[in-house]
Amino acid sequence: MEDLFVFILPLLGAGAVAGFLAGLLGIGGGVVTIPALFIALEGLGVPIEWRMHTAIATSLVIIIATNSSSVYAHHKKQGVDWEIVKNWWFVILVGAVAGSFFAKTLKTEELVYIFATLAALLALKMLLPFDKFKAGDALPSGLFRYVNPGLIGFFSAVMGIGGGSFSVPYMTLYSVPIHRAVGTASLIGLVISVSAGAGYLIGGLSIDGLPSTNIGFVNWPSALIVAVASVFFAPLGAKAAHKMPKKALSIAFGTFLVIATYRLITSV
Repeated sequence: MEDLFVFILPLLGAGAVAGFLAGLLGIGGGVVTIPALFIALEGLGVPIEWRMHTAIATSLVIIIATNSSSVYAHHKKQGVDWEIVKNWWFVILVGAVAGSFFAKTLKTEELVYIFATLAALLALKMLLPFDKFKAGDALPSGLFRYVNPGLIGFFSAVMGIGGGSFSVPYMTLYSVPIHRAVGTASLIGLVISVSAGAGYLIGGLSIDGLPSTNIGFVNWPSALIVAVASVFFAPLGAKAAHKMPKKALSIAFGTFLVIATYRLITSV
């Protein structure tokens, strides 16, 4: 446990940045915390073959705290579309649980490059002047009403993120205003983090060689340290988001995806 003290300040810093981005962009902050956790977990003795899985699982538990704070802040500003979440929550839950168990079969490099490919496509949508190009004036109905949110839950769980990196561009593609999409993504991320976090916790219970501070794939001391900072900074990010123009928020989100993708690729 004493090895953890070396990483307290870096983990607190990652939690502060992740919390602010959670409020600002509707993301869970996993792309910020996962590289920091990956480095810290090496010092805590997590075997390399399970290190990325532990970082992802721990990140999801942190997102529960971060997004709870972010949802409350956005809800006070009427920035959460509860009807969207009402229609999506069950398929997102199923997709997230499936993704958490699927991730157990993947190697660290595979997890990173799956995210990099998807994030690059989403960054293009947010950075380039595609505002006039919409897939529709309303979110899909019928089969795609359930398939697309299910995929968001699945890939978010695989990558250990709150889903905002996928759900915000998807909602804006169907004419949901970006400020409302960001607020709604915080609540979607809460559904993903609870269901996927439970899946990773259960999936790691049968793994030998993990530290005694782990329960399943979740490293609880690291999760608590990062969560303390992220919960404090999430409302500050939400307050900043509602003061930013639509174009600036889109550019900020696209830029975040580019930086986050680079960080993950260089961490393996």
